[in-house]
Amino acid sequence: MNVWILAVVIMLIAFLMTMTGRGGGNFYVLALVLSGVGMNISASTGQFILMCSSLMATILFSKQKMNHWKLIILLGILIFVSALSGGFLGQYFNEKWLKGIFAVVMFFAALLMLRKPKQQIKSDRKWVISLQSNGEEYQVNLLVTVPIVLLTGFISGMVGVSGGSFLVPLMLLTMNIPMHIAVGTSTTLVTVSAAAGFFGHLGAGIFLPHLAIPLAIGGLIGGFLGAKMALKSKPKNLKYLFAGTQLVASVIMIINVFQ
Repeated sequence: MNVWILAVVIMLIAFLMTMTGRGGGNFYVLALVLSGVGMNISASTGQFILMCSSLMATILFSKQKMNHWKLIILLGILIFVSALSGGFLGQYFNEKWLKGIFAVVMFFAALLMLRKPKQQIKSDRKWVISLQSNGEEYQVNLLVTVPIVLLTGFISGMVGVSGGSFLVPLMLLTMNIPMHIAVGTSTTLVTVSAAAGFFGHLGAGIFLPHLAIPLAIGGLIGGFLGAKMALKSKPKNLKYLFAGTQLVASVIMIINVFQ
């Protein structure tokens, strides 16, 4: 496939994924593999595209105060540690089983997105902490958040996808964080995760600039347009879009497991 045609495909993927804060690294890799690119190069290129598109969206979301920086620091530390462990220990686990489990959990996470969030939890409990951002206060249940984030980061590090698929539902369903803030916060975390993954590939010498740069241009344009559209979209529509793309991603991953 011509690299510029592929760049248009990447742009469309970035547009949809950026709107929902999911990242979409698995879709980038899938598009590259289907176009005939080797798996290792697809992984490094996909991370580079994801880093560029998510960074563009993060900048736009930050200007609109859609990032919850205290929550980003808390979740970022947990994801970094668990993803690093998952990447290191991944060799000891059956990859197909892990992808299958990951895909099934993604499927149910998409269905949960259609539910109404739980009522605000009491902040007088020892395991509940309060975080303030932009004049709003949110309660984080550590008994729920820490295990889910650690498991998400661990499995994501193993199978090479972003954790946005679980971070957005987690923030909506357990913290009552508005959809726009959840999208902005998740996008920032995806940017950090993708950058770490890309520089790891770069250090190993697995990178083709003549392929990655044109595709990253498509990702930047898609990320910019997707972020702009997210700012104008109703939270309810973003939830439906997230659930729909999540379901598609889980089905694609399940099919990939059985191939």
